[in-house]
Amino acid sequence: MAEVSKDSVTRAIITDDEHSQRLDNYLLKICKGVPKSHVYSIVRSGQVRVNSQRAAVSYRLQVGDVLRIPPIRVARRQEEVVAGAEFKAELPVLYEDDALLVVDKPSGIAVHGGSGVSFGVIEALRRQRPEARFLELAHRLDRETSGILLVGKKRSALVALHDMFREGGLGGGWRGADKRYLVLVKGRWMDRVRHVKLPLLKYLLESGERRVRVSDDGKTSHTVFRLRARWERFSLLEAELKTGRTHQIRVHLAHLGYPIAGDEKYGDFALNKALPKEGLKRMFLHAWKMCLPHPINGQTLALEAPLPESLLHFVRHISAKEKQDYGEKI
Repeated sequence: MAEVSKDSVTRAIITDDEHSQRLDNYLLKICKGVPKSHVYSIVRSGQVRVNSQRAAVSYRLQVGDVLRIPPIRVARRQEEVVAGAEFKAELPVLYEDDALLVVDKPSGIAVHGGSGVSFGVIEALRRQRPEARFLELAHRLDRETSGILLVGKKRSALVALHDMFREGGLGGGWRGADKRYLVLVKGRWMDRVRHVKLPLLKYLLESGERRVRVSDDGKTSHTVFRLRARWERFSLLEAELKTGRTHQIRVHLAHLGYPIAGDEKYGDFALNKALPKEGLKRMFLHAWKMCLPHPINGQTLALEAPLPESLLHFVRHISAKEKQDYGEKI
């Protein structure tokens, strides 16, 4: 557990996971141990600010809102704490020029601050590169997902990337960007290639946390899965995103009965509890490849982030174990 010091101000940026939560519920969640009466008091007195303005306790948070929280004791889950002063490791750079920076994001690190996280990847990059005049995320990855993350170094490049990643038309589809992920799922996946077109709907749990489910009322979503390897208990797939909905790969696979190994939100919880003993201590989802036109000059960029050693080690482990237990099957 960690606490904000008594003489510091906390600033949080609201993400998809906190969208539409009441301000009081959000504060109570991240301010564990602080009396409810005190939380209400600092909101009503104007000490808590949303986008530099006063806000009511009933205010519904929006993605991108910036919260100023006064110096109070704030308890947070240890795995959520990624403070800028503590995150000193240089992120692996996959590509860089005057307009664009591409890094290989580790699992377990948020792409930006918010939800009890002081610093994420973008804040760490800004601290590590104080001379940079402009650094902004071009897209997002879930905290648990590793791999390719694009950062704009010029506003013109950022605008072009945002347009590229925006779905086009009723049938979805990226405007020029090809995104591929590697994912390990529970079970024996049988299809060499499978197009999954299941509409996805966002909803809120009673706690205010955002979730996604398959629903006829949801937005058009399309993922193409390709089989890369198969064992008795697991299958390794390549997932190609045709649309970019929140948790799209995770929900599509869970709905089909092939939950991602280590997925704490949509996965097989009994399996997840056992996986660390076999060496997998994270969700097996990695942003592996991306092919896109350069946002300024239009030349083709072919980017690749190698599978992290921890995931490679687990693949080798299950391959050796299941070959021994069941014989090689693919």
